[in-house]
Amino acid sequence: MLTIYTRLAGKLFGWIPKKYPEIMKPVKSTLPRSGIKKSPKNYVSDICLTTFIGYSISLLSVSLLVLIFLELNIFSMILSIIFIPLIISLVVFTIGMFYPYQKVLSRSRSIETDLPFAIAHMGSIAASGIPPSAIFKLLGEFEEYDVLAEEIKKIVRNIEVFGLDPMSAMREVANRTPSKKFKQLLLGLVSTIGGGGDLKTYLRISGEQALFTWRMRREKYLQQLSAYAEFYTGLLIAAPLFIISLFSVMYMIQPELGGFDILTLMKMSIYLLIPTLNIGFLVFLQTTQVEM
Repeated sequence: MLTIYTRLAGKLFGWIPKKYPEIMKPVKSTLPRSGIKKSPKNYVSDICLTTFIGYSISLLSVSLLVLIFLELNIFSMILSIIFIPLIISLVVFTIGMFYPYQKVLSRSRSIETDLPFAIAHMGSIAASGIPPSAIFKLLGEFEEYDVLAEEIKKIVRNIEVFGLDPMSAMREVANRTPSKKFKQLLLGLVSTIGGGGDLKTYLRISGEQALFTWRMRREKYLQQLSAYAEFYTGLLIAAPLFIISLFSVMYMIQPELGGFDILTLMKMSIYLLIPTLNIGFLVFLQTTQVEM
């Protein structure tokens, strides 16, 4: 089904990335590191088709809502029918263009969460004296490492399928991995092996440094959570209650504020503003959280 969708997108909107290649620039560098197995051209075409579908559905929905259920004047009806679908389609397009970057960040966090333990694991395997290619093959079989295991399997694939030597295979993955720390580890392994250094010592020192950084990140995040809790209590619990109470008192004295009905403002605050702020706060926590 996904292939049919991509083919349809290519037929309908494939001309857009061809005519406007600058649209592909934001996804060209992030797409290979995001794990999305599509070319920039196909991905942009998919986004354009999704945006068109979002615009069509929103246009139909808003038109029915405005014409049948809402009692608006002609000017408000025209503005709603024109601008609301455009805003929704713009949001869909923006989310689609930003999604690969978000995937890169997510994969990077996952890799760096498992990396300290994987380095310690590599050090234990290397102590037995087996070659680096066998270390990566053994490590790639541990599905607990999730995204990191996928990156390690790429090294094994480069060696066994494409016939690259271990150092070239590590360089190739280092250039495409979403994690800077994993890239540094791979390039450090290349330098150590190529320079005749002690692999076991390098992995031991790298593992200790990575584990120390892992602990510091979690301590810092726990401190940030305490500050976020105070912020949430003050801004998203106490402040809305104060505003609703203030609106209630003002409504009994003067039912309008600056030409707007206070009761309407109160309803917008309860059903729109407060839920939006809470959703925004949840999204913020999701994007800033440190995986344990």
